[in-house]
Amino acid sequence: MVEDEGFDENADAVHEAGANILRAGARRQRTSPYANEGLGERGYRMLAEAGERLDMPTLTQVGDPREVEAILGAGVSMLEVGSRNVQSIPLLRELGQTGVPVVLRRGRGMTIDELLMAAEYVMSTGNDRVILCECGTCSFDARMRASLDVGGLAALMGLTHLPIIVDPSRAATSARLVPQMACAAIAAGAAGVELDAHRDPSAAWATGAATLRPEQFAAVVERVARVHAAVAGARS
Repeated sequence: MVEDEGFDENADAVHEAGANILRAGARRQRTSPYANEGLGERGYRMLAEAGERLDMPTLTQVGDPREVEAILGAGVSMLEVGSRNVQSIPLLRELGQTGVPVVLRRGRGMTIDELLMAAEYVMSTGNDRVILCECGTCSFDARMRASLDVGGLAALMGLTHLPIIVDPSRAATSARLVPQMACAAIAAGAAGVELDAHRDPSAAWATGAATLRPEQFAAVVERVARVHAAVAGARS
């Protein structure tokens, strides 16, 4: 999530490590109404300014149709719908009128067909720039926040032309698990991965235990690139 102190340093670190999109949660819906929800409009501006400085597209989460105009007005270039809001029809229809790239995150209890229909709501109202994100399904095992559904990823690839990415940071309970999960996603055909990174994971406002330090992030980017090259070579 966007925070005042050190945000630019974090942005510089992921840029240097090879990230091609700068993502930060300027405002997020949380399980508890008392949890930190982010900086809001000030966070949007910070994210957009960092993206402009680094010449990177920027991505942030939106949970309310009334926030869309403010986020885009601040200069953020891409929008993401979290798993709690991905079946909010008013929000999906509003995003369909924006024309900007939209990432839809699969909810933990959401079927593949439900995710595809969420994408249809966006596309049917005029926006075909949709990306699907697999974040993991409900898990009974306390050692995993969610079960990363690689089989679901393969099924989605056979059902849609839309690009599909994977977020291992939301499924893992530890940063130690993220590299293997990211590589497995790319090997299974994912178009990319979302990774959480922070110079001090213990101070991160969300998913701290699964958040990578900048040097870990750089190592994962390198591993993912090697896997992608190997998979692409095998297909050619």
